[in-house]
Amino acid sequence: MQLPIQITFRKMAPSPAVEAHIRERAADLERFFGRIMACRVVVEASTRRQRQGNIYHLRIDLTVPGREIVVRRDPPEHHAHEDILVAVRDAFDAARRQLEDHARAVRGDVKSHETPDHGRVVRLFPDYGFIRVNDGSEVYMHRNAVVGDGFDRLVEGDEVRFVLQEGEMGPQASTVVPIGKHHLVP
Repeated sequence: MQLPIQITFRKMAPSPAVEAHIRERAADLERFFGRIMACRVVVEASTRRQRQGNIYHLRIDLTVPGREIVVRRDPPEHHAHEDILVAVRDAFDAARRQLEDHARAVRGDVKSHETPDHGRVVRLFPDYGFIRVNDGSEVYMHRNAVVGDGFDRLVEGDEVRFVLQEGEMGPQASTVVPIGKHHLVP
């Protein structure tokens, strides 16, 4: 880190053991993502509860190039957070997840979902049918591949979207979804 970690305790006495644990967890984050510029942690004890122990709230502010990541762990009645080390663990786990998301975005690793294929039903039989796709080929479709009980409502000429898979006898459609007349197909 470019700046030393800042740890603040509120409504409680500073604890060297907790501070050491926070520093270890911050060092783990830095090993994961080496460009953390600053890390500020606030640990606060809630004194609202009369009969049971305190619940600990944490806030972690991480400054990284192009962004500030803020994690707040404020569970109002999360009994596991009566243990300060559990609260620290949960907060730093959440910070790591956000840091992972940021690292993926910086690298340009974005999840992309394949667009489903689409075509028209050309032949139907009691338990299966065939879909003609844009290139003119036909794809086998079993009644169980149609979402819900939609197979019984299909008629020849209906437009459908589907996921193309390789089956035992060649290409076949799975997750077949009929497209209503009000849906636009790209």
